[in-house]
Amino acid sequence: MVSYETIREWSLRFGRIYAKTLKRRRPQPGDIWFLDEVFVRIRGKLHYLWRTIDQHGNVLDVLVHNRRNKRAAKRFFRKLLKGLCYVPRVIVTDKLGSYGAARREILPGVEHRQSRYLNNRCEVSHQPTRRRERHMRRFKSAGQAQQFLATHSSIHSHFQLRHLDLLRF
Repeated sequence: MVSYETIREWSLRFGRIYAKTLKRRRPQPGDIWFLDEVFVRIRGKLHYLWRTIDQHGNVLDVLVHNRRNKRAAKRFFRKLLKGLCYVPRVIVTDKLGSYGAARREILPGVEHRQSRYLNNRCEVSHQPTRRRERHMRRFKSAGQAQQFLATHSSIHSHFQLRHLDLLRF
């Protein structure tokens, strides 16, 4: 019999190792990135979960931050580019103004599309996070949420079945 505490200890001990290994093995991300943010309540305070996915649905990076301004967007762009060492051709976002301001400073040559409906792919990628959040009975701290989501999203995107893969068979 294995308890929840044992599984939690295993994930804390081995989760980052698996995530780093899978991150090194993953293929080159697509050249269209979808960025979005969603609010998460942690101990009654509002935090924002910034997420980037490519056109294939792979989660590229996650950041938990307490603000939703230009400074937070710039921090997210820097973190994203540092981890991937790759610049996209197109960035698709919702109409939040901080994305445009941060992109003009950090990625001036990248095309930026802002639309309410083009970003639905990233909106749908928040659903597994909400399910995990309910099962865990909320996140306890911003650091714990950042660590868990960064690790779990890279592992989840590696093992998820894609719609296009199902159509081939």
